[in-house]
Amino acid sequence: MRRVWLALPAFLGAAFIAAAIAVPLFLVPQLRVVPLDLDITSVATTVPEDGSTGDRFPAEIFDRCSVSERKARVVDAHLTQQRRSVIVDPSDRRQATLQSAQTVQIDRYRDAEGNETEPPMAAADTERKCDDGLLTANIDRVSVNRKSSVPNGTVSSLQLEAAPEGVNPKDVSVDLPNRRGFQYKFGFDVKKRSYLYYDTNTRQDIEVKFVGEKTIDGIKTYEFAGDVPETDVSSLPNAQGEAALGTMLTMPASWWGISGRGVRANDKITMHRYATATRHVWVEPQTGTIVDGLEDQHQYFRSPDQSQDTPAPVRDFQMDVLKGRFKWSDETVSNQAGKADHYVGLLKMGSFWLPLILGIVGVLLLALWGLLFWRSRRGSGGDDTTAESATPTSWLEQPHDESPTAQSTAPVVGGAAAASSAADPWDRPTEQIPVVRDSPDDTATQAYSADDQATRPFSESGDEGELSSEPHDDHSEWSPADDETQQFRRPPGE
Repeated sequence: MRRVWLALPAFLGAAFIAAAIAVPLFLVPQLRVVPLDLDITSVATTVPEDGSTGDRFPAEIFDRCSVSERKARVVDAHLTQQRRSVIVDPSDRRQATLQSAQTVQIDRYRDAEGNETEPPMAAADTERKCDDGLLTANIDRVSVNRKSSVPNGTVSSLQLEAAPEGVNPKDVSVDLPNRRGFQYKFGFDVKKRSYLYYDTNTRQDIEVKFVGEKTIDGIKTYEFAGDVPETDVSSLPNAQGEAALGTMLTMPASWWGISGRGVRANDKITMHRYATATRHVWVEPQTGTIVDGLEDQHQYFRSPDQSQDTPAPVRDFQMDVLKGRFKWSDETVSNQAGKADHYVGLLKMGSFWLPLILGIVGVLLLALWGLLFWRSRRGSGGDDTTAESATPTSWLEQPHDESPTAQSTAPVVGGAAAASSAADPWDRPTEQIPVVRDSPDDTATQAYSADDQATRPFSESGDEGELSSEPHDDHSEWSPADDETQQFRRPPGE
């Protein structure tokens, strides 16, 4: 069990480090896709082009009820554009299909006499009149690659009218082939360069160029701007393959208010509806979230025939149908900035903070394991050393009795005698070592006391302190007292 607990920090440390490597490699790519729970609601209202405040009617619109009157009429108005984009089928791990319903409503308008009106809005399933508050409505559907946010062509259609009960929406929609530009969300890692942006009103991709950086509610954004070229909207067919309602209008010259050389009051003149715009979007660069939007829309009637055969008063005529600057509301900007901040936080957590925390914890756990392992090895080695030092490895390391009796009876280690002495050295007879007189160099038999030094014979050379190398027969002069040399005596009879 102790080994299990010792290995646990190592296992957890390796697991944390592996997770620190795996998170940015496998988890972060799962975050860098169009979310399948995407739900974007944007509200834009018309504002004065000069940025002033207090103007309650900053836009201009064509009064549709004037079609039944003697003269065309344009009124001042305040408009609101609403758009909600959600994910619908078909959507899976590779693609996401966005459905975006967009309306432009007339909040209020003011006629030439200064009368203000707030038009009502009829229910969706009822007939709408010319004074209805709904100005335009459509439903856009597009499938995009979840990684790049670029349209993949699976679904790309625009529904221009409500589908009656039991009617498939596809039957009242037009296909939009070759769509390539971003629209509701840019891709990830947006760069400071030009991109394609899709304009629904004119059904075409336009180029938006990088303008600069701007911080919105604490979020760094890139601003892109692009111009929508003048487009004849009547050339964009509806589901039946015809010009959409309100894109072509034929009325007398007097109704249009056209007069001059070559024009008579009752001449029937056909005008087409044209559209142009300038779009600005502010994009959070890491996630591609559109944080803010601004667009100048201008739609007008003019003659499609600009040749010299057309009278100049007709060629030069232009009447506004819709003119206004739509800017996202503060609430919409705040919501989008919050979403962008949330997405950025998730990416930063997955790509930096989470791997960093996991890596630090893993290293600390491995360091703890190393410390525990080192201490356990050190403790085991210390016990062995103590045990070895406590047990003598030879007779020479055993404690000796310094008394003469102990020295005279100490056994000699060697052969079978040593083995028997290991059991009990006192149970065997003492073996006495004879004095070897012919080998004075044998240090094992030359034991002298301090007193012996003074009585040693000198060599014949006369040098003091040098022992003679010649043997001597007078053993009495060499031998100390008998009581001190019992262990050096030969046994009797040997």
